[in-house]
Amino acid sequence: MFPIKKFPVFFIFAALHLLLFSPVLSAQEAGSEDRRDQPYYLGPEDILEVSVWKEPNLTRQVVVTPDGKISFPFVGEISAKGATVKELEEKIKKAISSYIPEAVVTVMLVQAKSMNVYVLGAVARPGVYTLGRSINVLQALALAGGLTPFAREDRITIIRDNEGRTAKLAFDYRKIRKGKSLEQNILLKSGDVILVP
Repeated sequence: MFPIKKFPVFFIFAALHLLLFSPVLSAQEAGSEDRRDQPYYLGPEDILEVSVWKEPNLTRQVVVTPDGKISFPFVGEISAKGATVKELEEKIKKAISSYIPEAVVTVMLVQAKSMNVYVLGAVARPGVYTLGRSINVLQALALAGGLTPFAREDRITIIRDNEGRTAKLAFDYRKIRKGKSLEQNILLKSGDVILVP
């Protein structure tokens, strides 16, 4: 047991600790809240259910083709790649408006298969991760079980295919751990490779 005289000193140190470290925590929490609200962008192999209200013959499951399109009656082929579910609903509604004015179109994501992130190198579980939503770098590293003891924390690289051109983005986990350079914790895109040396 602590002597009664030492309790006030303990509380002073506890209060200082909260004052010093709570701004960093709240900033990280706020950043993660923003990222959870990010939409999912459709891509190849995603399975969708498209329906038109009061038109039972226009309800069907479709698969996004490798070139990013879907086929639907009255529409033919329409691009789905890079669109959100809501954006695709609007595209289909506009395309069938001459056949069904004021159609109520609903698109549901049945199975997300296009968001693939690759984590390689000095992590506990390297491999490909198929996701149902966009995640950031830290979340991907957590999925991969975290870094191994001998990982080079300051040399992590994100390799991204940018319309045929390869981009390399640096990620310094050591700084992130200290609450610095949080802007490095970017949202990943499908096909991104995280390389941990």
